[in-house]
Formats: sequence, C-alpha cells, structure tokens
Amino acid sequence: MSLIVNSRVENEFGILELEGSLTLGPTLSRLREAVRQALAETRPRGIVLEASRLITADSAGLGELTVVYTLASRQGCRVALSGAGQNLLTMLEVTHLDELLPAAGDVGSAIALLGK
Repeated sequence: MSLIVNSRVENEFGILELEGSLTLGPTLSRLREAVRQALAETRPRGIVLEASRLITADSAGLGELTVVYTLASRQGCRVALSGAGQNLLTMLEVTHLDELLPAAGDVGSAIALLGK
C-alpha cells in the first residue's frame, strides 16, 4: 500500500496524518514533500506525525523520518510522533531515534511534548 499524507494546522502546529506504508517505494518521498510544504507555508511551531494509520515501516521509512527531523530542525522546528504502533516504536528505540523523535499516544499529547 502506498503512503498517503494529509496535513492540517492546529494551534500553530503542523499535523501530518500518515496512512499506509512508510516503506521503500515511489510514494515514500510524499512525507518529505509534505514537511517541506508545511514548513514553507505555515511556519509551524512544531510538527506532529500522526502515525496511527500506518500499516508498516521499514529502514527506508526510518531514514525518511530522519530527513524530516533534519528539515524541521534546520528551521528551529521540533518533531514528534503520535499514535505510533509498537513495531515503529521498537524500531525507533533500537536505532536510538526515539531520542530525536519523541512519541505520544495522541495528537494533543504530542503537541504538549513539543510545546515544552
């Protein structure tokens, strides 16, 4: 299944809802483009990647998350995940990316993490 990214702004935070597969393939770059667009158009205080509708993720998906982190960090914008499944959380923990991309159970909690 391809990756679908829907974006919105909530309380000055960019919310990117991810659906499908965060895996190697032609649609993986949609996430990077959505982040670039959100950073350019809305200048958010932070970005929340809402991942509850992701089916699967692989190492290419983790690589894309690091690109997202880098793009946002260069503009002084923090990134957090919300609703990530146990598989993705485990991959983040094993690779120590959980230190760069904190996770919360829902969007509101992720915004609270970023608002600190």
